Amino acid sequence: MTFISSLQPQQRKTLGDQIYESIRESIVSFKLPPGTMIYENELAETMKVSRTPIREAIRLLVSEQLLEVLPQRGTRIALISARKVSEARFIREQLELGAFRLAAVKWGERDRSAESAAFEALLEQQRAAAEAKDIALFMQLDEAFHRAVLEIAGNETLMQMIYYMRAHLNRARYLAIDQFGHMDRVIEEHRQLFEAIRSGDEQLAAARLEQHIRKLDQELPQLREANPDYFTD
Repeated sequence: MTFISSLQPQQRKTLGDQIYESIRESIVSFKLPPGTMIYENELAETMKVSRTPIREAIRLLVSEQLLEVLPQRGTRIALISARKVSEARFIREQLELGAFRLAAVKWGERDRSAESAAFEALLEQQRAAAEAKDIALFMQLDEAFHRAVLEIAGNETLMQMIYYMRAHLNRARYLAIDQFGHMDRVIEEHRQLFEAIRSGDEQLAAARLEQHIRKLDQELPQLREANPDYFTD
């Protein structure tokens, strides 16, 4: 099983956390495509750990419905649920709309030179990832952009909620980027979102976020038609 690398030490994260996040990221980034069977012993050998933390990570991922246990067959990567993608898109929109509005309001409360430079750097890194056609890195930077806005809003609980509910959505988004190749469009939408927040225009930030998020609804039927083996209702 070569699609998951062995773990490297990370500060302030337990081994169990690292294993869980590594497998989860492999699912979202299609290193482990929908329908792939996985086995505890192979994962343990590949990641050079015991089976106990692997088993706990699998339990958590089953609870998130990213893995499913098939009676008398084993565990496989869950198919992408079109229903869960639509539900996650709706929830993400409702949660992030408030956060993006709040970020626009808070932007002018103090000097944001450091944050502004960080956003510019993120956009440039996304452009470099797009030029390299590195979808996995592009998606990680996409997450980093949205997380940076949530940090401006200052709601840690909201960040945690969005992190856990976006995996189903991000699998479909990864597939959409791979199929439609619209990374340049996403970068431009991020640029416009950032400008709206930096200008302090909460209404504009909300309107642009809605447009940014809802495009997946239009793409989902085409993704299902092109990849029927990856999807379920």
